[in-house]
Amino acid sequence: MSSQHDNCPCMETCPLNRALTLIGGKWKMQILCSLHNNGPTRYNQLKRSLDGVSNTVLSAALRELEADGLVARQEYLEVPVRVEYAATPRSQRLIPILDALGAWSMEP
Repeated sequence: MSSQHDNCPCMETCPLNRALTLIGGKWKMQILCSLHNNGPTRYNQLKRSLDGVSNTVLSAALRELEADGLVARQEYLEVPVRVEYAATPRSQRLIPILDALGAWSMEP
């Protein structure tokens, strides 16, 4: 039986490989979970919730997640400028999948 995952995970065109590229990395899933759990969050508050992440890594991950449509960045024209990050509907649809993956990892 053939599937869209033939020759996985080596194939560059594999949908699973694409998914793992979108959420892979040391901090991306933690960022998504934090935004899901806490709602719209300012940068420094998000950084505090992720123990040990550097500014460089957090900024890069947020830019990538925003470019991939998983995080929305909202800038408020206040003095000083306030920026909040929020989970998008696309990333909200990912949460049940991550929950199921976590449950699967705990099975014997």
